[in-house]
Amino acid sequence: MLFDLETLPAQERYKIMTATIVPRPIAWITTKSRDGLVNAAPFSFFNMMGNDPPTIAIGIMPNGRVLKDTATNILETGEFVVNLVSEAQAPAMNVTCIDAPPEIDELALAGLDSTESDLVSPPRIAGAGVAFECTTLSSLVTGPLQTIVIGRVLRAHIDDRFVLDRERCHIDTEALGLVARMHGRSAYARTTDLFHLNRPSWAHWNGTGGR
Repeated sequence: MLFDLETLPAQERYKIMTATIVPRPIAWITTKSRDGLVNAAPFSFFNMMGNDPPTIAIGIMPNGRVLKDTATNILETGEFVVNLVSEAQAPAMNVTCIDAPPEIDELALAGLDSTESDLVSPPRIAGAGVAFECTTLSSLVTGPLQTIVIGRVLRAHIDDRFVLDRERCHIDTEALGLVARMHGRSAYARTTDLFHLNRPSWAHWNGTGGR
């Protein structure tokens, strides 16, 4: 069945894309306003875009007819922290989804502690297994109050429990217990149900065996 996204209403486009582009990693973003107010909110339009420089992208949709606090803070300050979400912290993450006014500290609302970052003003979420300190490389307005933020990762904080080999940068990904966003209003997925496929090489595919 064909769906013409050029003619469908925006909400119907949203349903189709979020029901099929899954699972999506979650960027649990902490920002700080120019007035020093801390904000925390999760975003599942997020992924790694490169490693030289280390680059991530986040899509931020509007809150009704206004920019979300996260977008406003990032565009004004150029700084943010991406915390990754474990299953243990998923309930607290869900609290920070709330449509609270800008003066409300979602971390306090969710009963979360924070810790200072090294290079950026927004704090990291205490207990998060991974946190990336980021600055803005660029931003792109893709629609009415719809923004894509391209960020450069300056620091990666990873809990010692999940580092298998510091020198070789080997991380125990499964032990992180991260969750991902699925379809609908409330569906999430665990990242522990894995299968493996070895990447093919052309030399072995065409029988030359690398000779």
